[in-house]
Amino acid sequence: MPPFASYPSLRDRTVFISGGGSGIGASIVEHFAEQGSKVAFVDIDDAASTALVKKIGASGHPAPLYRKCDVRDIKAYQVVLAETAAKLGAITVLVNNAARDDRHVLKDVTPDFWDERIAVNLRHHYFAIQGVAPGMKKAGGGSIVNFSSVSYHTMTPDLSVYQAAKAAVIGMTRGLARDLGPDKIRLNAITPGWIMTQRQIDLWLTPEAEADLMKTQCLKEKVYPPDIARMVLWLAADDSRLVTAQNFTVDGGRS
Repeated sequence: MPPFASYPSLRDRTVFISGGGSGIGASIVEHFAEQGSKVAFVDIDDAASTALVKKIGASGHPAPLYRKCDVRDIKAYQVVLAETAAKLGAITVLVNNAARDDRHVLKDVTPDFWDERIAVNLRHHYFAIQGVAPGMKKAGGGSIVNFSSVSYHTMTPDLSVYQAAKAAVIGMTRGLARDLGPDKIRLNAITPGWIMTQRQIDLWLTPEAEADLMKTQCLKEKVYPPDIARMVLWLAADDSRLVTAQNFTVDGGRS
């Protein structure tokens, strides 16, 4: 593996990640732990999350703080954010990663389904930011990274509600970047392409789908969670201190 960057400004910084138990989120948790950050995360998958905590602790890095929490429950979620700040210090890096890309078709979508999909893919971003912004301001600033999705660019079928949420992430990021900029709080979005998490591999990666993907990408390699995690590190670190209100697409040149 090539030697990737180390960021001194991330050492001892309190970092909070939603959906950190598996997939892209787990890679983000691991990468911040390797940087010496004080890491906390939430997830609803206890088995995967506790295994991740043990893995990181066994590797010699400080074990992250994990709490089981459904980000759709805003009151409970904000309690966990406050608890994290009390235990580890003010959260100065927030990564809004939790999402779910279940397929759906127009005729089957009900108002309740719409509300639930928006809750898991968009709403929690906003209220997590609301919860951490006062502490970031008091600490002198911070970095917030929100996750969008390339699916609304590529018009992936049967994902319209998910795509509505992920497109809205960009607007929310830019609006709040303006509002919170005077407090030295930076907000940026990452738009991942088709990232080869185990879920994606198990459900949708067929030889035909991979061949089609390689035709559309400029770079003829599959994109994996660490490729996203390294972009998050840069956006969290002081190296990107004057970068805000931007969207970074990491998709091998697909879109």
